Amino acid sequence: MIGQATFTRMEQSTKADWDCIVPEAIQMAKQLPDRVLTHLRLLDGDFGGFPVDRLTHSLQAATLALDDGRDEEYVVCALLHDIGDTLGSFNHPDIAAAILKPFVSEENLWMIQNHGIFQGYNFFHYIGLDRNMRDMFKLHTCYERTAEFVNLYDNPAFDPKAKAYPLSHFEPMVRRLMASPKRSVYKAAMADDQNSA
Repeated sequence: MIGQATFTRMEQSTKADWDCIVPEAIQMAKQLPDRVLTHLRLLDGDFGGFPVDRLTHSLQAATLALDDGRDEEYVVCALLHDIGDTLGSFNHPDIAAAILKPFVSEENLWMIQNHGIFQGYNFFHYIGLDRNMRDMFKLHTCYERTAEFVNLYDNPAFDPKAKAYPLSHFEPMVRRLMASPKRSVYKAAMADDQNSA
């Protein structure tokens, strides 16, 4: 550890404080894939009444996408689309989208952010909700993309007998995707500090 900041209020921080904090932040960012994969493993054994546990569902969705020839970013989106189930009981797509936002295209981000409403077409009418809720997005440019994601990868990934690659198969993809953010308010500052190190 290089040192520790000494301020008690952010407005009192100095360049010297940030010279201590930024290297730690860079190190923490490098460990993000490890933390994401660890959190994904929490879904193992969590059935929630479904025919497969949530990790198997995630692995099946990613396997289907990979075997269908989808690019690595899309496959990682399929893998992580339900990672928020453990923390976001009422908004799990928001959790996945927040994790993926710095690393994926706007189209993939929108797809993950809204996949829950699109999956709802298949079951909302059984729980007292409008199965056609997705129609509010009918004119959105990502409507078809998201409907296709659910139809081809999310919806059929509840089969106890279906193929699912192990998580280790996808780990390198997660690491490559999260190695460098496409967008973040901190991107330039972190890159500058890494280049000067």
